[in-house]
Amino acid sequence: MNTNPNARLSIVAYKPKPGKEAELMALSREHVPYLRSIGLATPREHIIATAADGTVIEVFEWVEGGVEKAHQHAGLGEMWKRYAEVCDFVPLKSLEEAGMTFANFIAAD
Repeated sequence: MNTNPNARLSIVAYKPKPGKEAELMALSREHVPYLRSIGLATPREHIIATAADGTVIEVFEWVEGGVEKAHQHAGLGEMWKRYAEVCDFVPLKSLEEAGMTFANFIAAD
């Protein structure tokens, strides 16, 4: 487990475009392993889940400075373009679950 206080836990929500649910899930499974391969994500457990409306939730941890470095990495820019083709990035507060004291999601297999 990473104990660096400058690492950042990220929770992101991806709303799939119609008919793109499977592609989005596959891309989400690829995302953090890729971040780790280029030194931008910690080994902390990567979680993928879905909200009641089908929005995919991803939880992972950036290494210290990883967010800033990500914006300069060409390969990651290409991955973000692929995300844009299959989903919209939405704020967590747009999810019904976010208004609950315990926000519950369905864990992906």
